[in-house]
Amino acid sequence: GEPRAHNQITALTDPSAIDLRSDTVTRPTPAMRLAISEAIVGDDVFGDDPSVKELEACAARMFDKHSAIFVPSGTMANLIAIMGHCDTRGSEVILGSENHIVMYEQGGIASMAGVMPRTIPTQMTPGAATPIGGIALEDIERCIRVDDQHFPITRLVCLENTHNLCGGVPLPAEYVDAVGNLCRAKGLKLHVDGARIFNASTALGVPVARLCKAADSVSVCLSKGLAAPVGSLLIGSEDFIRKARRHRKVLGGGMRQSGMLAVCGLLSLSTMTKRLGEDHANAARLAMGLAQIQGVILDPNSVQTNIVYFRLVGGRAQKAVIMLKKKGILVTAKDDHTLRACLHYMVVGESCDYAVRCVREVC
Repeated sequence: GEPRAHNQITALTDPSAIDLRSDTVTRPTPAMRLAISEAIVGDDVFGDDPSVKELEACAARMFDKHSAIFVPSGTMANLIAIMGHCDTRGSEVILGSENHIVMYEQGGIASMAGVMPRTIPTQMTPGAATPIGGIALEDIERCIRVDDQHFPITRLVCLENTHNLCGGVPLPAEYVDAVGNLCRAKGLKLHVDGARIFNASTALGVPVARLCKAADSVSVCLSKGLAAPVGSLLIGSEDFIRKARRHRKVLGGGMRQSGMLAVCGLLSLSTMTKRLGEDHANAARLAMGLAQIQGVILDPNSVQTNIVYFRLVGGRAQKAVIMLKKKGILVTAKDDHTLRACLHYMVVGESCDYAVRCVREVC
């Protein structure tokens, strides 16, 4: 009776698991598999792959920017962006202390790009002038270096939208505008890590072009909730993307017949972006159920997109991960008190209800 093999894609792979570890676990849709078999391809390093060109042009139009480049991963997209904006080694980038670039990208901006991160406390709780997931404007301004030979040169500010470690909250366009205005006034660039920017757009009811209007560049992941098997996009000005192609090559990201992947990205942008509201509704459904469990701490109102963090009063989150796996529920532990569930198209509402029952049994 449990809704485990809840759709044909999961049934083909692991019928015993409801996988809430991340939206990166999504398999390509049947339409994507068909598109791969019929893809028109060329050599993208030579600029000859028509499917890649179409994907990049589509992304640039959607974000109202001049150009885009298709890269293997979101980590590479962010690294290339920072290399492009901070083209002098020893430059400095200002970003939030809990941003993905700082927490989960292996310090690549320092080791590979020679760029120094200067972190500002990420706003983690409501009630302040700064939105959750953002960094305070006054803190940004305070951290911009003066022109002194002892200091690195501040060149860039990075934001993350939606913000993973803040529960997938979206940053409103007005806040991004304010950061962009400050950057322009101080001669800095603004990069938005928009791995889940379409989730932000869906939650806020604001087009991605508007959300990123103030940004000089934005990275977008196609292989999270948008279900492509591989790839991210980096979007910006013509000159910025021209430089990005050189950076992609030196990082080993130049791909040949990558139109096989790009056709999936086209379906991600044209089709999968339109159904993210279903994931958000399922996340809210899961959160409402979890919040009613004794021993679970969760404010359902904090869940705004597809990510659900919940705390266990008694701790032992790692043990809970193991026990839930035995019941066919896969989640991740942020720390010993906190679990994360991430919703995507391969998880239906009934599966959320089953996950709630399993958490109740474990906790």
